[in-house]
Amino acid sequence: MNVFSLQQGDHFVEPELTPILPQETFCFSCTPDVPCFNDCCRDLNQFLTPFDVLRLKNHLGLSSGQFHDRYTSQHIGPESGLPIVTLRLDDPGKSICPFVSEEGCTVYENRPSSCRTYPLLRAVRRSRRTGKITEQFMVLKEPHCRGFLQGNTQSVRQWLDAQKVTFYNEINDKLLDIISLKNRLIRGPLDSKSRHLFYIALYDLDNFRSQIADNGLLDNFHTGSRLLDAALEDDVALLELGMNWIKHVLFKQ
Repeated sequence: MNVFSLQQGDHFVEPELTPILPQETFCFSCTPDVPCFNDCCRDLNQFLTPFDVLRLKNHLGLSSGQFHDRYTSQHIGPESGLPIVTLRLDDPGKSICPFVSEEGCTVYENRPSSCRTYPLLRAVRRSRRTGKITEQFMVLKEPHCRGFLQGNTQSVRQWLDAQKVTFYNEINDKLLDIISLKNRLIRGPLDSKSRHLFYIALYDLDNFRSQIADNGLLDNFHTGSRLLDAALEDDVALLELGMNWIKHVLFKQ
């Protein structure tokens, strides 16, 4: 979804963004009975976190390399200077998610975190002094959406729990350490070698696992054998190891 402007007829309409506290409530429902069902899967500019990629490629039974070849594009974040991954659209002119069907989302059980959070937007800030993460939420009301006219009333926390997004956020928030280190220690985009290492360790997990097992990629990185064994078997443990390794190899942490 493009949250900046949405075309309606011959003009553009700004979506409504309303701050909301975690304990506050809102009314919303998204089911096939809602007239705008699937419309939020169009006009799409979908960023994928490393954990989003992990869940999607496993859902589809693909290696990370196969998933990226078929479904993603790589860019450089204009603010962070770090590699970012976006969902490649089957028809860029229509900007429709490749995983949506008339019946709904075909990867619903493992849909990306931003899809789970919608119609909320979540912004996070991490204190450099204490490391504490502060969340802020907003309700996004797009002109086409009729989901706010029906459904149950729930708090922000109840919605996040129902969408099973909390674990996604816990993993995604670990990137804040890397972004903070990058902003403090390296100005501008990473060099090509650093970008390659970052991409492999966070987004191309099957390649990362192969590099560890076959080429000794982590031979100079001190990690316990139990953690390493777990990472070689489990993608979530491997992603967390990759984040720690990136902090070490790029930022000497």
